[in-house]
Amino acid sequence: MARRKREDEHDNHERWLVSYADFITLLFAFFVVMYALSSVNEGKYRILSDSMVSAFRNIPVNSVGQIPLVVPTPVPVQKASLASKTQEPVRQKQREKMRNIARDILEVMAPLVEQGKVRVLETSRGVTIEINDSILFAPGQALIQPPLARAMQSVAEVLVATDFPITIEGHTDDVPISNAQFPSNWELSAVRATTVLRLFTAAGIAPTRLTAIGYADTRPVEPNALADGRARNRRVSILIDSAIPEQATEVKLQGQESSPGAAPTEAPPVAVPAPQSAGAETANR
Repeated sequence: MARRKREDEHDNHERWLVSYADFITLLFAFFVVMYALSSVNEGKYRILSDSMVSAFRNIPVNSVGQIPLVVPTPVPVQKASLASKTQEPVRQKQREKMRNIARDILEVMAPLVEQGKVRVLETSRGVTIEINDSILFAPGQALIQPPLARAMQSVAEVLVATDFPITIEGHTDDVPISNAQFPSNWELSAVRATTVLRLFTAAGIAPTRLTAIGYADTRPVEPNALADGRARNRRVSILIDSAIPEQATEVKLQGQESSPGAAPTEAPPVAVPAPQSAGAETANR
């Protein structure tokens, strides 16, 4: 029996139409999705946006959906600069007064300045008179020695004609002291400062201008390792303060308004009786 001859297969030249149709379908689906995402309800979107802005900023929104314009309060920079310019002539005048005070004190304390026992310093706060306590007080004592009483009286006569606040500081070295009258350097430095304060008060300086502070050995100007350094640290400093008093503002709790208060005034120091005598001391003060 004769074998059947296989019929020749014809090539399908239209297969590309299937791929093209799939591509067109996917492209159509893509554009449908894009259109669906772009079709947002504008009214609902505006309501959502306004409510979020109102919640975060705490700003009322009107019925139309518009947010009112908020104009920030300008900072009074010009007023501050104007006040600074107004105070500048006052500061300049005070600086000139302080220089005159420094010159007058140098004149009355000239012999002690030449000996290196007294220094007159001009600082940003005013004028500081630094006196070595070895010429003011005997070791372990808080009574001014007679030779220095007249010099301190002359300083008081210069300061009585001014109106600046005066702070008197007592300083010691780190050598401890312990006796019936002065349990520590704190008492010794405080009483020495108060002794100078009482001399100034007796000379006519208003007590409201005076403040006495005892620092003991907490503020040395030289290391206490050597005798020269300890002698330098044993001193009395008289600070004539030229700072302009500022108006105080009371700090209140949150939600309360702060109101400016009256300018601070100098509080009178607590009067401490000057000692009449002192016991033996382990080292020179």
